[in-house]
Amino acid sequence: MTRALAPRPSWRGRLIAAVLALAVAIGAVAAVAVIRDWLTPPPAAPVAVAAPEDAVIQPAPLVFPDNPRVLVFGDSWTFGSAASDPSLGYAYLLADRLSAEVVVDGVRGSGYLKPGLDGGSFGERVAALDPALDPDVVILQGSINDRRLYPAGYREAVTAVWDTVAATYPDATVVILGPAPQVLPVETATAQIDDDLAALAAGRGWWYISPVDEEWITEANYDAMIDTGIGRDHPSTEGHAYLADRVAEAVRRLGDGADVIADAPAEEDLVAP
Repeated sequence: MTRALAPRPSWRGRLIAAVLALAVAIGAVAAVAVIRDWLTPPPAAPVAVAAPEDAVIQPAPLVFPDNPRVLVFGDSWTFGSAASDPSLGYAYLLADRLSAEVVVDGVRGSGYLKPGLDGGSFGERVAALDPALDPDVVILQGSINDRRLYPAGYREAVTAVWDTVAATYPDATVVILGPAPQVLPVETATAQIDDDLAALAAGRGWWYISPVDEEWITEANYDAMIDTGIGRDHPSTEGHAYLADRVAEAVRRLGDGADVIADAPAEEDLVAP
């Protein structure tokens, strides 16, 4: 018996069959990819890392040796401006209140950014400090003089000054004394400078004293503390004595390990400089 042969597929049929097979294969690969993506967990979100200046390092209690040597470095308030005699300025009065040898380095108008009337900016001045002075404690005060130039380059200038002080006096304890308000309400830039200094000090484990946050100058005592006439908004003689008392009190608290690191936010209703 003769077997009938099936007709041979035409080239069109073979092409259609190949296309269908390719489509099936592509669909299968796509399906596997979808299933794999569905089963694979999404990548973990990146963890934010705080900037070094945002970190807080608790300072160790301040220990004064017998007859300590204290360097007080700052602006016109440290110079003793508006006191009946500069030697009655708060920085000089600290010698008696802290039973210390006090070396005063104050330049009127000076700041971290601003050159002074009788000397350079803080950066220029700390570069000229005598390493042989070898103080036990360095108090860096101020400065409201930077408020017109703030904030451009401010943190960088502060960091450079503090690095130089730490390198010049590696064995000294550094205490940062923030700006005190010369007018009320506290100017916005002064409050922001206070915040920046507090954060930078906390990042180094340095003590920070904030006359702004602790409200050393208030409406109740302003007229007695600040000479708004010939003194051009600087502490009066009485004001310097008051500041010496407040600084000495704050420094003694540091010896007890009290947390006086300030982080006072600027208030929305403060007057712009």
